[in-house]
Amino acid sequence: MAQEQEIKYFVRIGTTDLDGTKSVRVALTGITGVGRHTAMVISRMAEVDEYAKLGLMDEVSVNRIRAAVEKYSGNIPMWMANRPKDLYTGETKHLVGGDVALARDEDVNTMRKIRCYKGIRHETGQKVRGQRTKSTGRTGMTVGVKKTKEGGQ
Repeated sequence: MAQEQEIKYFVRIGTTDLDGTKSVRVALTGITGVGRHTAMVISRMAEVDEYAKLGLMDEVSVNRIRAAVEKYSGNIPMWMANRPKDLYTGETKHLVGGDVALARDEDVNTMRKIRCYKGIRHETGQKVRGQRTKSTGRTGMTVGVKKTKEGGQ
């Protein structure tokens, strides 16, 4: 009788714990900066079955996936990167993991420093992308409503 394989419920790739009960292409989307298309490309770069469960894969295949995630940025066309024309270096990058949040925070801080319109909106906590503000996004105390006591008048 064939031996049952032990499933690893968490597989660590980069700085993220991925769900080992899901297929490779679905589990890879748990990494920030990796979507469905990127996950498919990474699994093909690593030469693993994208429909196999991640937790049942051997360590060699998982290491190939880790290497593919690390070298993904250099092997894709410019239009596929999530950070084209970086503000400071001018090069095209694809950020993955915690680097995405750091870059976003850095961009917002830069907008605040140069006092552009979007930076000022970020500072004041208002909507940034042109949404309506007359009726939505209201915070703070209720205005124009008078609360009365239950006893009457």
